[in-house]
Amino acid sequence: QAGVPVLIDPKGTDFERYRGATLLTPNLSEFEAVAGKCKSEDELVERGMKLIADYDLSALLVTRSEQGMTLLQPNKAPLHMPTQAQEVYDVTGAGDTVIGVLAATLAAGNTLEEACYFANAAAGVVVGKLGTSTVSPIELENAVRGRADTGFGVMTEEELRQAVASARKRGEKVVMTNGVFDILHAGHVSYLANARKLGDRLIVAVNSDASTKRLKGDSRPVNPLEQRMIVLGALESVDWVVSFEEDTPQRLIAGILPDLLVKGGDYKPEEIAGSEEVWANGGEVMVLNFEDGCSTTNIIKKIQTESEK
Repeated sequence: QAGVPVLIDPKGTDFERYRGATLLTPNLSEFEAVAGKCKSEDELVERGMKLIADYDLSALLVTRSEQGMTLLQPNKAPLHMPTQAQEVYDVTGAGDTVIGVLAATLAAGNTLEEACYFANAAAGVVVGKLGTSTVSPIELENAVRGRADTGFGVMTEEELRQAVASARKRGEKVVMTNGVFDILHAGHVSYLANARKLGDRLIVAVNSDASTKRLKGDSRPVNPLEQRMIVLGALESVDWVVSFEEDTPQRLIAGILPDLLVKGGDYKPEEIAGSEEVWANGGEVMVLNFEDGCSTTNIIKKIQTESEK
């Protein structure tokens, strides 16, 4: 009556109480408990359209686990969206994620079809985590852009701790490294690929813009933090990317305690930030060589020289 859209994640089999809703989002089991078992997609569509008519709904979105989602609306063709999940560890809270993202996206002025696309992408992220989980804005952005590892990528510290705990439960070896990674070059790519080969998961901790400026000078970074993290996260060798504000990642490393801490260059292991904490926890510290001839500083100098000609 107030003209406010009503979105409902239904429970139980009494759909009469949802009459007139803008959108219902039952999962397949909840849908079939009311509409009956569906032997085919066509049958699901037919029974879904009947529910819409019977209960005067504006739309019906059936979430179908590994089969994705199906959006049904009167006088419109069904919209089938395949799942975007790459790895499914826990579906707890996936329905909450779907309806939450739907509501937020519709409130932002998007169409229902667009909102369902975002919700489907978000669901693909959260089922790749253990327990009831959230999806960060940048994870959702990565998922919508079609990245292959939508369950991973750029994370907050808390999300990273949860991801590492899940990895350890699966018996995976976690490797961690850090750096500015301002202009990603072949040396970086080779180094990160070699680091990833030493374990099952690779974390890259990245200096924030302020941290980079203190370390490299006022003209750096060339690329802002968000862009540096997205580029790193797109590498096949990198599983998780996180940022830190301090001059060194010692606090972050002490909180994560990777199984193996690696650093590129001519450091001695005891000189690497976080090495003492990793050793005290029974982990390893290793120095890897950078590829000769590759340097962000040299790239910047070359660009400046060329621009002055």
